[in-house]
Amino acid sequence: MQPILKLDLTTRKTEIFHIPEKWERDFLGGASLAARILYDTLTPALNPLEPDSPLLFMTGPLTGTSGPTTGRFVVCGKSPATGLWAESNIGGFWWPELRAAGYDGLWITGRASEPVYLWVEDGRLEVKAAAHLWGMDTYQTQDKVKEEIGVKSARVCVIGPAGEKQVLFASIMCDHGRMAGRTGLGAVMGSKNLKAIAAHGTHDIPVFDLQQYKPLRSEANRKLREDNEAKVIREIGTAGVANFAEYLGALPVKYYSSGSFPAVDNVSGAKMTETILTGRSACQGCVIACGRVVKLPQDGVKRKGPEHETMVGFGANLLNDNIEAVVMLGDLCDHYGMDTISASNTIGLAFQLYEKGIITKEETGGIELTWGDVDAIEKLVRLTGAREGIGDLLARGSLRFARHFKAEEDAAQVNGLEIAYHDPRGVSGMAISYATSPRGACHNQSDYFFVDFGHTFEDLGIEFFDRHAQAEKAANVAKHQNWRTLDNAALFCIFANVEASEKVALINAACGFDWSVAEMMTCAERGWNLKRAINNRMGLTAANDKLPKALLTPLSDGGAAGFVPDIKGMLAAYYEARGWDPQTGKPTREKLTQLGLEDAAKDLWG
Repeated sequence: MQPILKLDLTTRKTEIFHIPEKWERDFLGGASLAARILYDTLTPALNPLEPDSPLLFMTGPLTGTSGPTTGRFVVCGKSPATGLWAESNIGGFWWPELRAAGYDGLWITGRASEPVYLWVEDGRLEVKAAAHLWGMDTYQTQDKVKEEIGVKSARVCVIGPAGEKQVLFASIMCDHGRMAGRTGLGAVMGSKNLKAIAAHGTHDIPVFDLQQYKPLRSEANRKLREDNEAKVIREIGTAGVANFAEYLGALPVKYYSSGSFPAVDNVSGAKMTETILTGRSACQGCVIACGRVVKLPQDGVKRKGPEHETMVGFGANLLNDNIEAVVMLGDLCDHYGMDTISASNTIGLAFQLYEKGIITKEETGGIELTWGDVDAIEKLVRLTGAREGIGDLLARGSLRFARHFKAEEDAAQVNGLEIAYHDPRGVSGMAISYATSPRGACHNQSDYFFVDFGHTFEDLGIEFFDRHAQAEKAANVAKHQNWRTLDNAALFCIFANVEASEKVALINAACGFDWSVAEMMTCAERGWNLKRAINNRMGLTAANDKLPKALLTPLSDGGAAGFVPDIKGMLAAYYEARGWDPQTGKPTREKLTQLGLEDAAKDLWG
């Protein structure tokens, strides 16, 4: 791997960090390698918004190689929202540029005395003044930085006003609305007075054996073009799953309190394709092109179309059946630089508390929160992005918002991270995914709902169980989490339906390894357990592995009526499958030692 560039923004000193070869082989890259690099830094006493908090932009060994969906990178650190491990995966074209500039990581600490942005080009770093950019939205900032540096092919990674104001679910953006959305790392970037990072490189992306890699890459991309799931995602986007999810009772409706949404056809991927879709966008080298480009009739402006989470969050979750309004609300969040999952979830909580009488117009500043009222939703988005009025409370996320009004049980979150829009009452595997994710309630650490839909991985022993099966699928979920950990280390997109044998062949050719599929999956399991150890050291215990009240309350209607997951029984089976201690929630000494994590074993068990 290429070196990591370290920068202390306080002193503006730089140094080169060479990744130990053992770490490369043990953790591969991406989020797993970032966890090893940051292991000693992430402590309980570390304040995520203080200068010494790290922000690590990390590549994978396949990033920028035009392999199947490999135009990705990950941002890691400590989350200001959860106080736990933070990682956020993002696509686009920014990281291939930074790799071509000679770096496989960018490790930032400190705090600039005034707003700055970074310009990295072919091994050269320049820190530039950014006071004039402070306050600009994410798209304006990208355009302005490109104009200033004068390199049209450069790519720019930015925060918006939400990151500047340290909204706890502020995101980091690049390209056509590509977002590192979850865990609030945009707030960490804002706390460092770092507005943007521009990158451009002319060097070749390093591949160990390019002649071996090229035909493997071509064949994997050819298969992916013909893959049925990839075709569906290309044609109708990720929001195409909405109708089926609603049928199963897996689509969160009215802030997780209702089991059906009769107007689902109005806010779906099919509706978007039939009415306002004008094009598609793709990350570097991607043959799927899941990104949507839409044009609204009222102004004719091209915008990013919503993916599933945004469509549900600002649609069914708030009883809004106006797809054009969903587009506008998602676009507004993007301009502010806010995660649409956490933003819409927390706003949904406000609507629910208003309906219950826990908050009134006095708290909302006179805004009446009527379900489906687009004007009210938009006002709350704007107030949140600006941290004004009730928006200052909403900007703290659902857990803190609920605590402020002594209604913590009402918040649909796990460990401070808002739940994504896949209801485990309809697809029970998500109960374990949410409860045990290293970054809080997350669907990308294991999008197990696809397995519950019927997408199995027989070569990995990930089999099909009924969507309402419980403890018997726990080991299956653990295997699937490992599979996604591999994706987040190599930096494959989770939409790439590439078989395990193909992935290990690509990794071996790119890295010069001789792994088997089993060795590849052991690497992934090692990464998952290291993140768990980091969280255990920062105070997480078995008591944190739970679901909120909303998801343990049976629905009266819809495809999941009457069912709730037996989370206690599922977790008991999961701990056994994982080799974790059920009393403490820590990986056992034996498990850590087996995975070569002796330092973590000593830290957790003495």
